[in-house]
Amino acid sequence: MKTGEESVIGAACIQMEPKIGRKDENVARTVELIGRAHADGARLVVLPELCNSGYVFESREEAFALAETLEAGETIRAWQALSERLGVVIVAGFAERAGDRLYNAAAILRPGHAPGRYRKLHLWGEEQLFFEPGNLGVPLFETPFGRLACAICYDIWFPEVFRMAALAGADALCVPTNWVPMPAQPANLPVMANTLAMAGAHSNGMFVLAADRVGTERGQPFLGNSLIVDHFGWPAAGPAGAHEEAVLVARLNLVAARRNRQLNSFNHVLRDRRPDVY
Repeated sequence: MKTGEESVIGAACIQMEPKIGRKDENVARTVELIGRAHADGARLVVLPELCNSGYVFESREEAFALAETLEAGETIRAWQALSERLGVVIVAGFAERAGDRLYNAAAILRPGHAPGRYRKLHLWGEEQLFFEPGNLGVPLFETPFGRLACAICYDIWFPEVFRMAALAGADALCVPTNWVPMPAQPANLPVMANTLAMAGAHSNGMFVLAADRVGTERGQPFLGNSLIVDHFGWPAAGPAGAHEEAVLVARLNLVAARRNRQLNSFNHVLRDRRPDVY
């Protein structure tokens, strides 16, 4: 085996346009696009935030009606069945119902495993009217090809999330997202979300797979620009366009992240930290 080929897989980010409230149509579209990614060689597929329900809820009642449990949700069952049938790992955003509480969550579907979950730690804007802040930290998910962690959208504005994932041993951070325009974004520079994804990947020696949505929903535009970033911080696929659906696929050796946190003979992005002075 050659160095750099220990765990090479196809990894995909799906950029799509969910329709608010049209869950059956949205799930059918995710199944179609996951199938396309798998046909292109993907064994790890990341989809956007709240991709089965849409994002801009008008009321808590609407959000609650579109939410589902991880254990018995119809969307989760469909994704788990597809994961088992195709042999792919799927990371996808959904509104999770837990009793009377709602969480902006990601489901992690792995063949042969019960569904896993991540709950968004940092809520953006009016999400705070519907969701509770995540209470599970940044859990690690083992796969045959490497160790995964998750973040959702605004979470990547916080360097601590990248660091928590890296210190836990993650090879890749999967980011379902619904990025929106940032104030004063210069037209001639990458969108801020892309810059943050690249910086977090570089500073932690970790792959980042960020799957955004496109379109405008109830007056809210979304950015697209999904991308896959390598463990050095450079795009391996994308950014995708700002308006069209897309399936980005890159061949990645996820466990290379464990080797290449060493920047040179002296410097390592995790060992060089100085928590004694922070």
